Amino acid sequence: MAIFEGAGVALVTPFKENGEVNYEKLEEIVEEQIAGGTDAIIACGTTGEASTMSHEEHLDVVRYVCQVTKKRIPVIAGTGSNCTETAVYLSVEAEKYGADGLLLVSPYYNKATQKGLICHFSAVAEAVKIPILLYNIPGRTGVTIQPETIASLCKNMDNIVGVKEASGNFSAMATMMNLADGQVDLYSGNDDQIVPLLALGGKGVISVLSNIAPAQTHAICQAFFDGNPAESARLQLAAIPLITELFREVNPIPVKAAMNLMGKGVGPLRLPLTEMEPQNQEKLRAAMTAYGLL
Repeated sequence: MAIFEGAGVALVTPFKENGEVNYEKLEEIVEEQIAGGTDAIIACGTTGEASTMSHEEHLDVVRYVCQVTKKRIPVIAGTGSNCTETAVYLSVEAEKYGADGLLLVSPYYNKATQKGLICHFSAVAEAVKIPILLYNIPGRTGVTIQPETIASLCKNMDNIVGVKEASGNFSAMATMMNLADGQVDLYSGNDDQIVPLLALGGKGVISVLSNIAPAQTHAICQAFFDGNPAESARLQLAAIPLITELFREVNPIPVKAAMNLMGKGVGPLRLPLTEMEPQNQEKLRAAMTAYGLL
């Protein structure tokens, strides 16, 4: 069984003006996501600015999101690190706090070999019982998890069940799905590529767009699952101009700006991320207006 099918939101972490986590606002946006039809919540991923949180903050946010969600939909905790010991620690604690699954980005900066990746992910999988999704995003990490590595991990480790694919390399994804023998749950990590990935047998998307358009992102997936790929494609294409603006600057700068434009008050970013440039924010506002969000 997949951890979820459909649109999971890569949730932002709201901060107060002094930089502290805004837990009251966090509860509010989790409730909005559930009401909007989101199929899963991914806490403390890239979009959640986990890289600038202390371990204590990171785990407190995971714990709080699990408490608020109350098993109504799955909570997947981002617990990856370029240090295997840290990834194991965060994963074990997230499991204790009630996470339904884990999202593990490939180690960044130190750039492990494929053998190193297998050892790293296997060490985490052996330390927990809940299901794990790998996260392949070479544009941020500098290393690609090869199709053979993903297929091997999913076949040989009982609780490594799938991958969030943000490489954009559909040839590699097709190769992986061929090798997988149905044992890899594939999720899109790119909002502009949901439909073609579903066509390869994907289960859904882990989405930035869902932060501001949960119902619409869910609908892209649901139309495909309901046997209407043409409608799914229509909805995907209608969202492309907005998705383009959501990645005009590095994520999560634009999506936080978008949520603040909608009056959601998710606060500032933590350095080294800075506020969206005014000219880019105007492009974002125009795209949001055209999409019906403002």
